[in-house]
Amino acid sequence: MTHPIFLLIAAYLIGGIPFGYLLVKLKTGRDVRALGSGNIGATNVLRTTGRAFGLLTLALDIAKGWFAVWLAGRFTALDIGWMSAAGVAVVLGHAFPVFLKFKGGKAVASFVGAALALAPAALAAVVILFVAVVAWSRYVSLGALVGAALFPLAVWLLYHPEWPLMAASIFCAAFIVWRHKSNIERLRAGTENVLKLGGSR
Repeated sequence: MTHPIFLLIAAYLIGGIPFGYLLVKLKTGRDVRALGSGNIGATNVLRTTGRAFGLLTLALDIAKGWFAVWLAGRFTALDIGWMSAAGVAVVLGHAFPVFLKFKGGKAVASFVGAALALAPAALAAVVILFVAVVAWSRYVSLGALVGAALFPLAVWLLYHPEWPLMAASIFCAAFIVWRHKSNIERLRAGTENVLKLGGSR
């Protein structure tokens, strides 16, 4: 039987797969960390490499978050404690990937994937809110901040969950807000990047 600790290590390593970095390198031969905002996530890939690669990065980052939690559930008989821990591990893996010397992205998409496996109804609620905020403001970061901040509340209201899921929700939400500290500063200064759906070609 697979020890749950190995599942958490696997979740961290899965989270650390830098799909945005790899796709941009494949497409252009360039390091996405030297382009645009310097982030390896889908938004920066969209802006610097085009819509198709941005959406592919988004899908793959969401998929790895979901897969890490699913894998933990598969080998622990759906133990919510280990699944919640795997959700935290995959988010940390994306933010601090061993493959990129621990300098990764903001982990929003990986968090979305983990949430899809752990609390899909709560995720659906905050995704609707995210879309509304981005449509109104044109700031992806603002939508991510609002969605992340309200996710634990949605989890509580819709699930009244066991403490591991609630703790993981609060931790991931706070972590994502913290990872957006530079975005918060730019939002306050009025210098944050506005979403342009075309991206670069």
